[in-house]
Amino acid sequence: MSKLFLVPTPIGNLQDMTFRSVEVLKEVDLILAEDTRTSGKLLKHFSIETPMKAYHMHNEHQLIENLVQQLEGGTSMALISDAGTPGISDPGFLLVRACVEHQIEVICLPGANAVLPALVTSGIPCDKFVFEGFLPPKKGRKTRLEFLANEERTLVFYESPYKINKTLKDLITYFGEARKACLSREISKLYEEKIRGSLKEVLAISEARKLKGEMVLVVEGK
Repeated sequence: MSKLFLVPTPIGNLQDMTFRSVEVLKEVDLILAEDTRTSGKLLKHFSIETPMKAYHMHNEHQLIENLVQQLEGGTSMALISDAGTPGISDPGFLLVRACVEHQIEVICLPGANAVLPALVTSGIPCDKFVFEGFLPPKKGRKTRLEFLANEERTLVFYESPYKINKTLKDLITYFGEARKACLSREISKLYEEKIRGSLKEVLAISEARKLKGEMVLVVEGK
């Protein structure tokens, strides 16, 4: 029986890739990649020639049984997402759960993620926090926001540049405009930026500048 490795990949700067991550990706028999085209560029950069197989939200249910059988048969695998740590708002949980159920060892390497850099540089208390990922786009959104409005711990959200203004407006509606917030975008990339202020102030800047890039929003608790 072999092992499943969860290998974080850079969210921006390729130099954030660890030596151990490169070594593991070279040594395993198969790499499961969220998007083989995106991951192919990463593997080429680090001269990694290990075969890849697509593993994403649209096929993970169909693949799990076969992957578990391969792992039990001695095939070592590494799971990577397009960026960051697998399983955090990315595919991974179902495969990890299946491995645990079949007593297959799962090892997660430490490495890049967007949550912690955004949190610790926000200037908002980070001793206790809640990671919410992406808010429900429609169904359940109102209920979730009403619930989170009374959360006393710092809140961390993922959001796309196309929906950030709507999310900020919704947070103002349910949290109030004065809550402190920090919007981090393009973490570890050339144009990395942090926009701090009240939710109202952050929204005004976002609307005026039409911000782009991957975003993490940190919001003060109640």
